[in-house]
Amino acid sequence: MSTDELLGRRLCEVLSIEAPIVQSGMAGVAGIDLVTAVSNSGGLGVMAALRVQPEVLRDSIRLIRQATSKPFGVNIWLHSDVRTSPNPAEIPEDVVRGSQTVLNHFRPRFDLPSTLERPPSPTDMIDAALEVMIEERIPVFSAGLGVPEADLVERFHRVGTKVLSMVATVEDGEAAVANGVDVVVAQGGESGGHRSYGHKLGRQNAMGTSCLVLIPAMVDAVGAEVPVVASGGVIDGRGLAAMVALGADGVLMGTRFVATRESAAAQVWKNRLTTGSRTTTLTDGFTGQWARVLTSEFTNHWADSGAEALPGLLQSAAGSDLFGAAKRADDDQMQPLYAGAAVAQLSGILSAAEVVSSTVESARNILGR
Repeated sequence: MSTDELLGRRLCEVLSIEAPIVQSGMAGVAGIDLVTAVSNSGGLGVMAALRVQPEVLRDSIRLIRQATSKPFGVNIWLHSDVRTSPNPAEIPEDVVRGSQTVLNHFRPRFDLPSTLERPPSPTDMIDAALEVMIEERIPVFSAGLGVPEADLVERFHRVGTKVLSMVATVEDGEAAVANGVDVVVAQGGESGGHRSYGHKLGRQNAMGTSCLVLIPAMVDAVGAEVPVVASGGVIDGRGLAAMVALGADGVLMGTRFVATRESAAAQVWKNRLTTGSRTTTLTDGFTGQWARVLTSEFTNHWADSGAEALPGLLQSAAGSDLFGAAKRADDDQMQPLYAGAAVAQLSGILSAAEVVSSTVESARNILGR
């Protein structure tokens, strides 16, 4: 019997895939190589489109199509403060000063000048990217950090695109299903990267609900209508088996796919995910939105400072000189190394195909399927 007859059958049928594994559409990680490798292995590879120029996105979609005949997805955020960026001129002076003061503490590390200036207004590219996705008739649209509105879902459906919505609450899951999405991804608090809320919450609320609690609740609420995919703390077949036992139809994996050979992540990031001390924390100091990352000098100093992050993605814009310099220098203390709560269980940098096959095979053995 084939995999889709044994494990994650409903999800596989809806998305026309063979393994109930969705790869997270992570910026700086999920490029053409990783997406095609995951899709060719039977899972759903998902490209990251946030802050990608529309014509670059179009070219990338076409290159993916040349590299695989299998379904793939494209992910972008629908967050209220990202889809339409706040005006930097309207940010209170003390908020700008507080954020830049923390960044100034580290700028000398890379011989960067200090500044208290406001960041420039970012270019709004989300709606343009959505138009490209619709025009290109992508197989799957993955909506992150915000529930897709009903008319957007309908526009994708008209061109044959399935819509997957990442949410962190049962209420958002119900709203997504009411708007017509085909798959709901329930993001537990263990997840690495950004929180799947459509607007920014306080830190405590942004931590989210554990998968152990969220997945059964989401399945009870919407599982009769659409497949439910579990996200958070899943790095191998044990996690897939556990989520299936909780009622999920499959899993979305992020951290495990960062540490693969096809990932576009820097080698220092891959190494940090697979060796040494790997504690994580929730911070908004890198982008302005809450995200789970590896604990570092920067995250500790940012938390101790009490500074307020700039809204939308303006925090990312304000610190682009510092974070960019850190990336070029392979400094693992001054750049966001996104990681889920189960990161300490990772070992080895595998191929994407090995991740998909070993995860499914191990889960099948555990579940006796």
